Amino acid sequence: MKKRWLLTAVALIARLTETMIKSKGMEDLSDVKDLTIPGEKQKVSDVLMPGFDGTLATEPYGDGKTYMMPMFYAPTGLFYNKALLKANGWTEPKTFTELMALGDKAKAKGIALFTYPTTGYMDSFTYSLLADIGGKKFFNQAMAYDHDAWAGKDGTQYFNLAGNLVKQSDKTTVSNANNENFRKNQQLILDNKALFMPNGTWVTGEMKDAPRAKGFEWGFMAVPGVTADTQYAYTYFEQIWVPKQAKNKDLAKKFIAFMYSDKATKDFLKGGAVQPIKDVTKQLDAEQKQFYGIYDNGAKVLTGSFQNAKAVEGVNMTDTLFGEITSVTNGTKSISQ
Repeated sequence: MKKRWLLTAVALIARLTETMIKSKGMEDLSDVKDLTIPGEKQKVSDVLMPGFDGTLATEPYGDGKTYMMPMFYAPTGLFYNKALLKANGWTEPKTFTELMALGDKAKAKGIALFTYPTTGYMDSFTYSLLADIGGKKFFNQAMAYDHDAWAGKDGTQYFNLAGNLVKQSDKTTVSNANNENFRKNQQLILDNKALFMPNGTWVTGEMKDAPRAKGFEWGFMAVPGVTADTQYAYTYFEQIWVPKQAKNKDLAKKFIAFMYSDKATKDFLKGGAVQPIKDVTKQLDAEQKQFYGIYDNGAKVLTGSFQNAKAVEGVNMTDTLFGEITSVTNGTKSISQ
């Protein structure tokens, strides 16, 4: 499972990054965006894809200063079988109303509307849906643990939409939503037993040797919005930063600027990593272009997650928020609970 492998591989680095954020030990990199890329005439700000800066993922203190620059990214959304939709004359839903209506049609054919590998995969789905409902301002409030954001009208709408969706999950989803059997839930999409699944670009690699329905073709879309006008696609991305106590900070900043050069971009692509620079999708194959080009097709970029905060013993926001989804899926808890 590539996502889990990545999370494991960067766990120590992530802890170091978190420690540096908490100790305010990072150098201000706001001026990097104004640097000319070594060997080129453009500045970093000229090539950086819109939406990847100015977020909690790059400005952890919310003070308008950049301490982490965005590196290679991995968009998330809902994966499905294009051939299944085409064979039934169904179109990709743009709104939640259309999504749930499609669920009724699928149910009549014995197909579940939804599944998820594990509840942890509801994170990016949740972030996108929050922004769909209330915009980035509401999303940032929710990520800052704002009580009124979660308990208010928009927060309640999120719980109702997400809750009613997971109720339409395949009956085997809960039993297989664990580290050992998550691929069985992903297999539901390949077997035409479920329509949609939240995931990231790594899923096609994980399932490349898995059996699949005749004519199967990966489809990928942003999370349906409350209206058809706005859809967000949350993306994971790596960050690069400089310790405040570094001896060669100016040289480090020039190196970061080089990371957005044509040469660095091509080298990253050889290793399967995609930089968040404009027109990068022109260098990708057809399948990759479908995934990484989601922002070229109208979806808005969304990054960042829960704001850095003082730890509270026994409290883990993400475990509570996503871990309890199973209880709604199997009916042991109501949405309001």
